[in-house]
Amino acid sequence: MKARTIGHGRCSSPVGSTIRTHSAALDAGINFVDTADMYSAGESEEIVGKALQNKRDDVVLATKVHFPVGDGPNKGGNSRRWIVYEVEQSLRRLRTDWIDLYQIHRPDYTTDIEETLSALTDLVRAGKIRAFGCSAFPPADVVEAYHVAQRRGLHRFRTEQPPYSLLARGIETSVLPTTARLGMGVLTWSPLAAGFLSGKIRRGQEIDMTAGRAALQPQRFDPALPVTQRKLDAVEQLVEVADSIGATLPEMAVAFAAAHPAVTSVITGPRTMDHLTATLKGASLVLDDATLDRIDEIVPPGTDLYRADGAWSPPWITDASLRRRPVDDRPAA
Repeated sequence: MKARTIGHGRCSSPVGSTIRTHSAALDAGINFVDTADMYSAGESEEIVGKALQNKRDDVVLATKVHFPVGDGPNKGGNSRRWIVYEVEQSLRRLRTDWIDLYQIHRPDYTTDIEETLSALTDLVRAGKIRAFGCSAFPPADVVEAYHVAQRRGLHRFRTEQPPYSLLARGIETSVLPTTARLGMGVLTWSPLAAGFLSGKIRRGQEIDMTAGRAALQPQRFDPALPVTQRKLDAVEQLVEVADSIGATLPEMAVAFAAAHPAVTSVITGPRTMDHLTATLKGASLVLDDATLDRIDEIVPPGTDLYRADGAWSPPWITDASLRRRPVDDRPAA
């Protein structure tokens, strides 16, 4: 069964407007709400808690833990100490007695996965959370966690939350096949690729590099870069496909993510009523095989033209010292 989902990210809209958007989403049939403790340093959870007053039993509520919340070396990660402490803070901010889905936001290679699974299992047994999952975990880590849980008699990850869009299809290669084999739910995020699939970023139109995500991560939006040009080329072709089926690009983007059989739900993160309306239309749009074939020709399956904001990279990729022997140990050419 596909859940209808609204994701709540970093707070960029007035609180009252955000709560109204949540209320409209719930009235429209949205039944899954996702947030995280680190979004706006806990403010997102507080807003969600206010929005769900008297509606708590009507939704599946999810949040996440891992990233630092506050200063200090112990205020983050996947250790038992931090998870047990921070779940209480999330429960308080969300104004609830239980969390339906508690997710580990990113891997933590300084903490043994058995410690993390053991802490989460205890929280399930205590009734503070109903189930737990992971987010942006490499397939190898998902499989390792599965086998550790089996060997140690612990509860296992029930869901994975990866980025997925028309421009970011990398998870089709191994993440989605892995989660399908293990019977895990998949909650994808960033279906609009940080705005590239919103219809507002187009070839020939100036990209404002002084505000929003473009200001924070200019390398993702700089039109002078060849990688940006490839994304803009793909967007123009995808707009033509959307036009041919009488849909907008955002509607087709949401429908595309929901069409994969391994995807349980699509986290959309609407900030305004207009965003919510487009999301709902996309959730009810069915793409036929001919349309999906045309999309495959533009962005082949398993291809990443765009790397989602906040997507995790393993340390052996980001830290050159883990990929290079010490100079004295390197063999001569």
